[in-house]
Amino acid sequence: MGAAAGPPGFFVGLGLALASSAFIGGSFILKKKGLLRLCRRGRARAGQGGHAYLQEWLWWAGLLCMGIGEAANFAAYAFAPATLVTPLGALSVLVSAVLSSVFLNEQLNVHGKIGCMLSILGSTVMVIHAPQEEEVSSLESMAEKLKDPGFIVFAVCVLVSSLLLIFVAGPRYGQSNVLVYVLVCSAIGSLSVSCVKGLGIALKELFSGKPVLKEPLGWVLLVCLVICISVQINYLNKALDIFNTSVVTPVYYVLFTTAVMTCSAILFKEWQHMVLDNIIGTVSGFLTIVSGIFLLHAFRDMPFPPDLLPLFLQQGRADPHASWRSADRHRSCQHQPLLPPEDKGSRSTEEEEGEEG
Repeated sequence: MGAAAGPPGFFVGLGLALASSAFIGGSFILKKKGLLRLCRRGRARAGQGGHAYLQEWLWWAGLLCMGIGEAANFAAYAFAPATLVTPLGALSVLVSAVLSSVFLNEQLNVHGKIGCMLSILGSTVMVIHAPQEEEVSSLESMAEKLKDPGFIVFAVCVLVSSLLLIFVAGPRYGQSNVLVYVLVCSAIGSLSVSCVKGLGIALKELFSGKPVLKEPLGWVLLVCLVICISVQINYLNKALDIFNTSVVTPVYYVLFTTAVMTCSAILFKEWQHMVLDNIIGTVSGFLTIVSGIFLLHAFRDMPFPPDLLPLFLQQGRADPHASWRSADRHRSCQHQPLLPPEDKGSRSTEEEEGEEG
């Protein structure tokens, strides 16, 4: 069975994940508003290495909202598997897209709205078929998993690729390609989720009376989490300052979700005991999300006026017979002759006169 039939902790994690998506989606808007205000004042932009946004209260309000959202997300990971919590981040895409169209005057056409709905549907399917994670109940078992060779190889690849993106690809392509800075956030974010999961286990043991504060692993995970979040905030600010919010948010979601699912599958062996229908459902749900994100991203600048709708959906066309008659009068240009009939007649007459002459 999928995760939706799980214990009560599933519903706690679900509620926390929903609240997290709402706060994180709103934080993108507040941060972008703050960065735009700095741009109008002529201050050094974050995309050019400036840090003047630290003096903007709107940016701090956005950071506070993101902090609340991440805290809720932190708690959600402590109650539910990462592959269950992470896909619900698609709701932050919807929140950010809708709010950016209202408060930032950014375009959200029909394709974008359909993309948001597909992201929500895909997330729902993934939640229903989410894999059951292997049980991790103590810091000792977490330490054993962190020593797994597969996870060590994954972590090394993430760190090396992030360093290459920061120091090699960033100076060359960071200002023109949205993937550079967003890939850094996503790759480092997959490691931060592992740290969050370990700290959640540590807090559970602390509340149960175990001497967790004497364990070095908990402190190591805390330091790693602070470093990962600092890197994420820095490069997410760069991406938001350079590119459109409705572009950064969905691309970040897709890459972050992919990285987290990969990390969780390697570290917690979440997919090891899944049956075929849950595997198909999880993959199908994720591909649905990717399709929705593609619609939201690829056609963001394409205008979609009402004239492009089918005739029976356009306003003022209640009479179906009138619609058919109008369709005959307004045929597509690809079905029209290259020259109108009268032009053809005048053209043939001129050709005959020329031949007689």
